[in-house]
Amino acid sequence: MCLGIPGEILEVRDDNGVRVGKVRFAGITREVCLEYVPEAMPGEFVVVHVGFAISRIDAEEAARAYRLLEELGQTAELTADVPESDHDP
Repeated sequence: MCLGIPGEILEVRDDNGVRVGKVRFAGITREVCLEYVPEAMPGEFVVVHVGFAISRIDAEEAARAYRLLEELGQTAELTADVPESDHDP
């Protein structure tokens, strides 16, 4: 099953007319399409599904959702293709 994962927007930029950003998920940073949440800004939290931010959420809800996903063992896909040396400190 595919789930949306909460993450914090670190930066936003235009990439050839597409709004994208760096989003941090508990120490892992990924490039995410932000076209579906045009009002989202750095410092805010979004729910990301298959590389697309699909909604904004507050920090408390993001933390609660991430803890639940960890308990269910659903966060492994975030690091599946990331070498250990690329994890944020």
